[in-house]
Amino acid sequence: MSDHGSLNPLATCVVLCRNEALFIERCIMSLVANRQQYPNLEILVVDGLSDDGTREIVQRLAGVVPEVRMVDNPRRTTPAAFNTGILAARGSIILPIGAHSTYPPHYCATLITALQESQADNVGGHCRTIPANDGWQARGIALALGHPLGVGNALFRLKPTTARWVDTVPFGCYRRELFDRLGLFDEELLRNQDDEFNHRLRSAGGRILLVPDVEVDYVARGTYGQLRRMFWQYGVYKPLAAAKVGSLPTIRQLVPPAFVAALVALTVLALLPTGTEWPLLTLVVVYCLAVGSQAVRLVSREGLGAAAGFVLAVPVMHVMYGAGWLVGALRLLRRGGVNRPNTDLGLSR
Repeated sequence: MSDHGSLNPLATCVVLCRNEALFIERCIMSLVANRQQYPNLEILVVDGLSDDGTREIVQRLAGVVPEVRMVDNPRRTTPAAFNTGILAARGSIILPIGAHSTYPPHYCATLITALQESQADNVGGHCRTIPANDGWQARGIALALGHPLGVGNALFRLKPTTARWVDTVPFGCYRRELFDRLGLFDEELLRNQDDEFNHRLRSAGGRILLVPDVEVDYVARGTYGQLRRMFWQYGVYKPLAAAKVGSLPTIRQLVPPAFVAALVALTVLALLPTGTEWPLLTLVVVYCLAVGSQAVRLVSREGLGAAAGFVLAVPVMHVMYGAGWLVGALRLLRRGGVNRPNTDLGLSR
């Protein structure tokens, strides 16, 4: 029975997870707390066949909270999890949820109200990045992920003071019928699939609203190895995502690959018999001064250890994203084009 006309339609939180035993219970219980303000809520955990105890935790919670259920994601990728959850959802409103985050008690109610009262097709809040632990490394990574030097002008990672029409939001809140019209997430894009979908949405005349009074606690990666892998993947899939939607990269997206390309070119120049090392040294010194000056400002507020962690995290993010972007662009050129997204997975049948 449809609830599309209801003021409080059934909404499905689609929780995407694989091997999240450290975070999944905290995430689910924050969503359960949302039922106090929005009772008509289903919590659907899409699990990528976890083997670290995540499944047992979810099954235990499902035995206590009837609104929690789990479905399998045998393909084990993020876009497949999105699509599996949308197809299995019972609600007419879909809220994708990241297992690495916790959500305030008004999260669902506020976003659903904003979706119903505005002309938006997707509504989301902003992220407050918190460290995975109290170590200097984790604290520095969290600082870098929430700092303009690390993430540029990505509004959802900063702290907006007013509602804004934007290009994308974290997670989001959609009407399920939108996926009937636009198709599902592109499963070729292991990263940046939400960016591609939101571009499709905007190209079809849709709008995306960032709500300032909804703040999600996002737990950052705790080690430089994890950060390196994440930003490498973001970079590799960004050119493919841009090519699929036929859009040019933004200045923010081009700065890291331009920086890495300059480092490589100037290193080659310095190694030539008739070359000079001054351009390379100048670039490195200017970059280090930029990062170091921001770190100095953080010392009094965050402490020396976290500031040192920030100094190391920022270049990891920039270099890995930039190098990944260049590799992704070369792969795209080698294959001579893109495949259009296979987004019709039987949703409307």
